[in-house]
Amino acid sequence: MTDITNITATRHLISQQAYASNTPLDTQSWWLLGTAGCHLCNDAEQMLQLFKGVYPIDFQLVDIADFDEQLMTQFATLIPVVITPKKQLNFPFSLVDLQQLI
Repeated sequence: MTDITNITATRHLISQQAYASNTPLDTQSWWLLGTAGCHLCNDAEQMLQLFKGVYPIDFQLVDIADFDEQLMTQFATLIPVVITPKKQLNFPFSLVDLQQLI
């Protein structure tokens, strides 16, 4: 099982799996992990869009359904999850929590 508390290793693993599924990820942007049909993920995306209007961030949507079963299972009960190049923020979170990531 992957240690998802090690952000560098987690981002590397997610990036590898995204590349394998022909979805290259920008290593400098924030990633919003979620999946189709997740209403909390939609709420988190809207919050990030609002946040992006004030703070200069870029984020990419990453569907955990594209992960291998082990990694998908690890995130399935945590999504939505924001992963920056240095930190991970699990839901529930607020705009204030997102500010803490800057």
